[in-house]
Amino acid sequence: MAKTSKVKKKVVKAKNKTPAKTKVKTTSVKTKVAKTKVAKTKETIKGPIKISKTYIPKDTEKYMCEKHRVFFRMKLQEWRKELVKANNEALYNGSMDDNSISADIVDQASSYTDKNVEMKAINRQIKLISEIDKALMRIKDDTYGYCLDTAEPIGLKRLMARPVAKYTIAAQEKHEKDEKVHADD
Repeated sequence: MAKTSKVKKKVVKAKNKTPAKTKVKTTSVKTKVAKTKVAKTKETIKGPIKISKTYIPKDTEKYMCEKHRVFFRMKLQEWRKELVKANNEALYNGSMDDNSISADIVDQASSYTDKNVEMKAINRQIKLISEIDKALMRIKDDTYGYCLDTAEPIGLKRLMARPVAKYTIAAQEKHEKDEKVHADD
């Protein structure tokens, strides 16, 4: 049994003609379905969600909704930008004061120690930038905000305090305990 589409007739007044004359417009059911599908897809395709600069995620909202992801993405990107800027300034300023030419051996030792401390701080910040990049990738993958071990929600308060957190508090404590045990071996 072949399916036939139903045709709905609609009476429409023709433009620029006398009211007595009308024309009949036919619309198939398939055409209407296609039009509603296009309308629905236009509704679901939304532009990027914008949030105010004072927005703070709330526990009453759905966990890791689009607003939360946008908030944390902006926070992580801003933090990354600040770290890169600080590293560049530290490297530039560190290369400017070079006391290694000094005749006094104590000054040279002091300069060397200062540079060593600065380089360790820069290395820590570079590792943090790497963690921020990984967190941004998790936001893209829709895995941000969930523990890598247990897949449970990490929690908004923890993410607000440490946006690069990968584990719930319990899983983090377990990881630290395991690291300490293996470090003693």
